[in-house]
Amino acid sequence: MGFWIYMLIMDILIPLTMLGIGRVFLKKAPEKISTLFGYRTTMSMKNMDTWDFAHKYCGRLWYVCGLTLLPVSAAVMIFIAGKSERMVGTVGGILCMVQIILMLFTICLTEKALKQNFDKDGKRR
Repeated sequence: MGFWIYMLIMDILIPLTMLGIGRVFLKKAPEKISTLFGYRTTMSMKNMDTWDFAHKYCGRLWYVCGLTLLPVSAAVMIFIAGKSERMVGTVGGILCMVQIILMLFTICLTEKALKQNFDKDGKRR
């Protein structure tokens, strides 16, 4: 049961992180373009307009994904409670990989939205 609790905690960390950071980015992007914190890509760091847009867009995606993934992840883990360690590890690992893939996919969606709304120099279309 200890391993199951460990995997449950690990599998709800990503949705909780997405939910928390998504909410922060939705409310307010970091005030300065930073190479240390925030949604940092070449396009998002062009100017303050692209920086704010990227944070709001990615924040919304992460918040919705976190809200969706949290109950789904908990339900999956509850479904396998009491199963073998091998089953818990396999299902928990797959669940974690799906969460990571979804989190990385939001970067593709945010970059696509940036390219649709801004030219290569960061000016709004």
